[in-house]
Amino acid sequence: MTDVRQRRDPGMRPPLVPLATLIGRELHGDKSEKPTVKCGHHAFAKRGEDYFLVKPDCLRIPGNPSSSFSVFAIFDGHNGVSAAVFTKEHLLDNVTSAIPPGLGREEWLQALPQALVAGFVRTDIDFQRKGETSGTTVTLVVVDGWTVTVASVGDSRCILDTQGGVVSLLTVDHRLEENAEERERVTASGGEVGRLNLSGGQEVGPLRCWPGGLCLSRSIGDTDVGEFIVPIPHVKQVKLSRAGGRLIIASDGIWDALSSEVAAKACRGIPAELAAKLVVKEALRKSGLKDDTTCVVVDIVPPPPDHFVLPLSPKKHQNKFTSLLFGRKLRNTAGKHANKLSSVGVVEELFEEGSAILEERLGKNFPLKANSAPFRCAICQMDQTPNEGLSATAGSYFSPTSKPLEGPYLCVECRRKKDAMEGKRRSRSTVSR
Repeated sequence: MTDVRQRRDPGMRPPLVPLATLIGRELHGDKSEKPTVKCGHHAFAKRGEDYFLVKPDCLRIPGNPSSSFSVFAIFDGHNGVSAAVFTKEHLLDNVTSAIPPGLGREEWLQALPQALVAGFVRTDIDFQRKGETSGTTVTLVVVDGWTVTVASVGDSRCILDTQGGVVSLLTVDHRLEENAEERERVTASGGEVGRLNLSGGQEVGPLRCWPGGLCLSRSIGDTDVGEFIVPIPHVKQVKLSRAGGRLIIASDGIWDALSSEVAAKACRGIPAELAAKLVVKEALRKSGLKDDTTCVVVDIVPPPPDHFVLPLSPKKHQNKFTSLLFGRKLRNTAGKHANKLSSVGVVEELFEEGSAILEERLGKNFPLKANSAPFRCAICQMDQTPNEGLSATAGSYFSPTSKPLEGPYLCVECRRKKDAMEGKRRSRSTVSR
């Protein structure tokens, strides 16, 4: 926050501020410029494979309440609950451990999209070490003040309902049936896309990836399907206006029954806890309990009008800073699957990237840990030495002439994961249709 105790001309009197306002500022401290975050959740189980996370009390700086942020997530498991439970327990820690300590709030938010990629991939690697075959979709939402960052794999969704009834989709569905780009990527990486074959050659059901028969192209887990089913998330970061907004995060049990507009309309003007129940109720009314049906509603509520708030940062300057940090212009890779955000002044788009190529997502400007060894794996965050076969994401193995900060660098195991996701080595899976 800008220091208001600036040097003034002794002949000038500062504007008068009511005592009640001064006391209010003192009591609220830095919180006065932040919105209030309220949430509610509701679920009905069919298979018992849906899990959710509500964590409103996270701190960027331990012991400092002014550094608070909130995390909400949906994990829709399949072929068992193990991947969903494991991801719920470990994903957030893996994401935050990929962000250098000591960053200010703005720098922390700038580093978050790439840290989300690293955290998702690390969680997938750690889970696959268990040798289990279950998988899970993930939609993870980080709310820090007016900034909302969403990372997702699979077909759980997050929508944003803002003032005036404008509904925006903040995620991209990774269903093979609907996403042509993902179909092309999977087949180029060594997978096969097709429908289930019955006796006599009849094809039924949605498009699936073979081996394994998964309908999704991205998830965490699914060891039996093949590593061309990647854990690299689509990430979108937006900044709300001071009018706030409502997030609806839900598993596909909701979205198979309701459109984004219908879900938002079903609960407008209702407190978050009741809103989540109404969305689930409407989905069940439409299609019955065909799947696990889970919904988390998050309201980002502006402070009362008499609170002191800082003005919005100029959009042009902020976007320029973002582009410089990431070393390239921001790209929208969601294509036709992404809804355009609402009008200027309501939501400001800060970042969006959906590439499944790890090298593109981490990039040379991925922040390294402060005061760490120069060769730290960007995924698992383990310090490396040259004789461990360290490699840069660009593919060149370490040599004495390499510049130590040209990374990010990947350890041997994380490099193998990257190569497998890009079809550069045979997947472990040998299962066929």
